[in-house]
Amino acid sequence: MQTVALGTLVVLHTHNVFVTALTMAAAFVPLGIFAPLGGVLADRMDRRRLLITTTIGEALSALGLTLMVGLHHDPVWALMVVVFCGSSIGALGFPAYQSIIPEIVAKEDLLAAVSLSSAQWNMGRVVGPAIAGIVLVTWSAAGAFAVNAISFIAVVVALLFVKIPVRAATQDAKSVRERFAEGIASARKHRACRNAIILISVVALIGSPFIGLVAAEAVEGLHRKAGGPAVLTTAQGIGAVIGALILAPLAHRIGHKRLLPLALGAFCVALAAYGAAPTLSLAAIAIMAVGVTYIGILSGLNTVVQIHAPQAERGRILSIYMTCLGVIYPIGLVIEGAIGQVIGVRLVMVLAAALLALVLIGMRVLSPRLFHDLAGQEGNSKDQTAA
Repeated sequence: MQTVALGTLVVLHTHNVFVTALTMAAAFVPLGIFAPLGGVLADRMDRRRLLITTTIGEALSALGLTLMVGLHHDPVWALMVVVFCGSSIGALGFPAYQSIIPEIVAKEDLLAAVSLSSAQWNMGRVVGPAIAGIVLVTWSAAGAFAVNAISFIAVVVALLFVKIPVRAATQDAKSVRERFAEGIASARKHRACRNAIILISVVALIGSPFIGLVAAEAVEGLHRKAGGPAVLTTAQGIGAVIGALILAPLAHRIGHKRLLPLALGAFCVALAAYGAAPTLSLAAIAIMAVGVTYIGILSGLNTVVQIHAPQAERGRILSIYMTCLGVIYPIGLVIEGAIGQVIGVRLVMVLAAALLALVLIGMRVLSPRLFHDLAGQEGNSKDQTAA
């Protein structure tokens, strides 16, 4: 709800694709800045307690947006600051959320667990935008922010019921920088983790910016108003839920080795179709396909890191993975937003899809073992390392 309300509010106020991209980027930049610290905290602290604390912080940020917009003291720069602060708090807790999953499910069920986690998260992207569209039309953006602030209570209650195995407390006196450096060294050493981080960086730079440009696509590209962004975001969420639910059975049927290249190729095709769609209904169908394939990429690469990162270093390696996503995605978003302001946001989507396809083909030709290393290590109890 907050994503749709914020994007719609800014694009309707400014009619500027670049400014909208900057605002949406403010929600992701903290992931790259604070995820490393969150990874260290996840490996040193009680992960559930850390999550509860950061969730409360995010609720306060949403409350701040509610008051600002409700009282009409909401210049774009101030919205960016509050969103940045809330996302910074969330970034500190996200590595803990990611690292908890392998502690409560068996290794052979991890892909299904990650997919289910993605499904429940993306259910919010189905229900939330639909509610946001209704609230924006019948009430206001402040109402959407208010509902979001209240919703965090449910998250805290859910966390209180999660049972996490007790881990031995970390006694070393190493600094945050030293422990993060160890995580970087471990990520480089394990080929599967390293290759997953490389791939997510490429996708984040070229392909992922479509997320932050949904509101601009609906309003500026397809000339729809408040309901347009909600329709597209809901369609993407539906696709993501479908993708998350079919991912594990599909991987079992065709094999993990084929699944990720298939998802990457299909994502490029779906993204090009989304950019080329001339109407809102066709764009909704196309972005639904984008959602299916994109969640396949994210879940597949995330699972590789979950499986092959050592337990004691998992939080830090996951934070490196999220740092690449959090830093590189906003860069790509701002670049594509600036280009979209000049040539049109729809054309940017088509060009991004073509460029991503060319880069992935080049990587496959120049480094044919890249995908093989990702799939070939699954099920191996020993971590393969670089020569």
